Amino acid sequence: MTPGELFSLHGRTAVVTGASSGLGARFAAVLAGAGATVFAAARRPDRLKELADAGPRIHPVACDVSRDADRVRLAQTALAATGRFDILVNNAGAPGAVRAEDESPEDFAAVLAVNLVAPFRLARLMAEADAPADDTRSVVNVSSVLGLVSGAPLGGAAYAASKAGLIGLTRELAGQWGPAGIRVNALAPGWFRTEMTEELFADDRSRRWVERGTMLGRGGERGELDGALLYLASGASSYCTGQVLTVDGGWTAR
Repeated sequence: MTPGELFSLHGRTAVVTGASSGLGARFAAVLAGAGATVFAAARRPDRLKELADAGPRIHPVACDVSRDADRVRLAQTALAATGRFDILVNNAGAPGAVRAEDESPEDFAAVLAVNLVAPFRLARLMAEADAPADDTRSVVNVSSVLGLVSGAPLGGAAYAASKAGLIGLTRELAGQWGPAGIRVNALAPGWFRTEMTEELFADDRSRRWVERGTMLGRGGERGELDGALLYLASGASSYCTGQVLTVDGGWTAR
């Protein structure tokens, strides 16, 4: 295969959650650019429409991933339209409070519902669907460096617990579903500028904290996760499962 063929997603169907902005919107555009038919899911239909208008392969699906009925409808929409469900990018995320003592048990559970329960349920919906003849199904769980190391003083108990749990879920599903040909991997970004981190990068003290802790001396730039995502989603990673691909400028290597 040529390098272009190795990373091609032509004929594949992808579902991306949390796709109305930030990393999710970028992920949807990247997969569509590689040839996939992408079902972009999020709670803000106006943002999704803008994304779909910019990419003919992108189909918006208004969806709250914390609701099981919405998760089922999302999977059914992709299957009804294309007859396939090849790629799942579990990107939707909720931040939670920074200080553990400010986080009620109900708030903690709400973060886990989005960041951990929803990815599990959507992955199951993919696994339960009829396998395509050229079974190359791939689940990409978007975790975080905060699932690997503490983010104090800027982390969050529920967020860290959910992202660490997502890594554990990734490894377990990879082990259980490997014989069926379903690859399950995690992508762990470092500090990237998104809606969730906008205040951090806008604050000089917090931005300098990120720069000091990162070997490359800066936060991640738009597009610097594209290659990692395409690797995990495509046939280029056909012998890779149960792994955590960390893209963090060296944050966790110190």
